[in-house]
Amino acid sequence: MNITSPLTLTLGITTGILTISIALYLIFTRKYQSSESVANSYDEWTDDGILEYYWGEHIHLGYYDLPAKNKDFLTAKYDFVNEMVKWGNLDKLPKSTTVLDVGCGIGGSSRILAKNYGFSVTGVTISPQQVKRAKELTPAGMDAEFRVDDAMALSYPDASFDVVWCIEAGPHMPDKAIFAKELMRVLKPGGILVVADWNQRDDRKVPLNFLESLVMRQLLDQWAHPAFASIEEFAELLEATGLVEGKVETTDWTQETLPSWLDTIWQGIIKPQGWIRFGFRGFIKSVREVPTLLLMRYAFGTGLCRFGMFRGRRVK
Repeated sequence: MNITSPLTLTLGITTGILTISIALYLIFTRKYQSSESVANSYDEWTDDGILEYYWGEHIHLGYYDLPAKNKDFLTAKYDFVNEMVKWGNLDKLPKSTTVLDVGCGIGGSSRILAKNYGFSVTGVTISPQQVKRAKELTPAGMDAEFRVDDAMALSYPDASFDVVWCIEAGPHMPDKAIFAKELMRVLKPGGILVVADWNQRDDRKVPLNFLESLVMRQLLDQWAHPAFASIEEFAELLEATGLVEGKVETTDWTQETLPSWLDTIWQGIIKPQGWIRFGFRGFIKSVREVPTLLLMRYAFGTGLCRFGMFRGRRVK
């Protein structure tokens, strides 16, 4: 009698899941079409709750100490916000400092900025469902509000905020120059801009080869991204607004954030109860993201992509 070993069974299941995920990945893409297609994608993820279940309130990567140590996935995300505050010198600002959180998601970072630092935070996102969920998660009395707005045409007048804060929203913006100008426009004179973003290697210096071009195309088409800018290019676009005092300061946090990609996949393994909670459709929807997450890990691990940090001050 043939008895299938646990290892063989596990390998068979793993192979089957990967086969399904790759098939779904290749058949169904989420190409950028307009700001509406971005909003729809985030509305769907927010409605079903899958992204929040696995990624928590912070829909961004985590910060891992160097050399890398094991860290709880959600703790790493909280740490990212606090490290970004320190890097941006925002921890030296007084309470009631006004902050615009551009691309706020469901408000995780906004709530930390309000609770831990006493800032008065306004979070904006293109997704109505994210705004709804952000409001549900925000305790009464917390100085954080959320609105639907388009980062390509912010509804606020010039010089409205002491700080403009943005995490991983840039790849969704079709015109990076307009995006840069909007971020700087709503800053008060002397105000601080702090941005964290996914970036592509500067292909003006080292052009992408055939394989790299294929990888980048998939990263764009799978998550409604029109384009990635390089760190150097986006810094130049910010300076080109004529609103930056001196030079934009940049640094690379690729290594500090790199473990997040595989950690994301690991969440699905250590929290299998989510497969039951969200049913077969939720399982399929989650599995479908595995190839993109692996490609992201490959791109950031090989230098094709970089995690850029940007800090600038508006001219007085």
